[in-house]
Amino acid sequence: MTEKLSAGDLCTRIVTITDRDMSVVEAAQLMRDHHVGCLVVTDDSPHGRLVVGLLTDRDIVTAVVAEEIDPMQIQVEAVMTREVVTAAETDSVSDLLDKMRRKGLRRLPVVTPAGVLVGLVTLDDLLTVMAEQLRAMALSIEAGQMRERKLRP
Repeated sequence: MTEKLSAGDLCTRIVTITDRDMSVVEAAQLMRDHHVGCLVVTDDSPHGRLVVGLLTDRDIVTAVVAEEIDPMQIQVEAVMTREVVTAAETDSVSDLLDKMRRKGLRRLPVVTPAGVLVGLVTLDDLLTVMAEQLRAMALSIEAGQMRERKLRP
């Protein structure tokens, strides 16, 4: 059943975004205000918002705080991840897990073929789906055992 679910089905479509010119302090405040650990960095285009980077709370800690750089004096563009691995809306759960595993990622922006942002899928999203599937399997096993007991006491 998880093979039938796609990135487009699973992704969160309300995504907290920023542009590359925002200061790191403003970006951190945006993360705090929206209770997220990642911002998708976008550029506006006639077709929609194009994904150009990701900024995580870890990026801020390792590239700004640990380096003792004034976060008011540095923009998102200077510390964001530029080579963003994305998912297509049609990618399966297996495709998503494979990309995340191979690249060591916890989040993938979901984009159209033109690179326009559709949503964001996280490892937590996939874990929730997989946990539901495992629960369904466990219930099936339990039902089979109960059926067997009734048929052959």
